[in-house]
This record gives sequence, structure tokens and C-alpha cells, in this order.
Amino acid sequence: MKNSFKYILLFLLFSLLILIRVFEDELFYDPYLMFFQNDYLYIDSPRREVLKVTLFTTLRYVLNSAISLGILYVIFKDKSIIKFSAIIFALAFVILIAIYLYFVVNPRQEDYYLFFNVRRFIIQPIILMVLLPAFYYHKLKS
Repeated sequence: MKNSFKYILLFLLFSLLILIRVFEDELFYDPYLMFFQNDYLYIDSPRREVLKVTLFTTLRYVLNSAISLGILYVIFKDKSIIKFSAIIFALAFVILIAIYLYFVVNPRQEDYYLFFNVRRFIIQPIILMVLLPAFYYHKLKS
């Protein structure tokens, strides 16, 4: 891949991640967006449709994960890295969505801060921010 094409593709993929974040209100049903922007530690959990919020959160995770895998492929061009990353994303999703659903179904004010952080791992590409430097370091060492 030529460097200029690689950089353009990376720019487009990172732009997609940014667009998902910018248009999250329009793209996804998420009553927790406004909830966590306010003083959430002192107010009650918002009304929500559990199935709908779970499906839209899953959609957002899948979109972020697919774009993240694309970014990793463009940077490293190594299918074993992509397979390993896909497994990491899948395992993380299973664990995080179980915890997320517990907090959605059983909202307790003392758990809001933990819920906020679990939700952040699901809706933001934080795993990409961990994997990129890890694979880069691994590549430097090999």
C-alpha cells in the first residue's frame, strides 16, 4: 500500500469514528447520553427500553469494532493481529454487555459511576487505543 493511500484511508477510518461520536444523538437510541452529561450521581436513572438500548449499544460497539479492525489492518497489515483483535473485541463485548445489562436492569445510584465507565468502554473505541500501542510495541520488539 502506498503511504499516501494508507494515510488517506486511516484519515477516513478515524473520521468515521469521529462521526459516530458527533452524531451519536441522531444515530443511536441512548437515554444515558443526557443522563451522564448531567449530575448523574444525584438523580434517578432515566426511563429506557431495555431491548432497544441494548440493540443500539450493540450496534455502536459493532461499528466501532469494525472500524477499529480496519485501522489495525491498515497500520499493521497482519491478519494474525486482526484475528487476535477480533477475539479481544468479541470477548470484551460479552463481558461488558453482561455488566452493562446488569446496570441497566438494576439501576442503583451507588453504581452509577461504575456503570458510566463500563458504558464508556462499550460506546467508545477505547480498546483500539489500548491495542494500537501494544501491537506497535510488539512489532518493535520482534
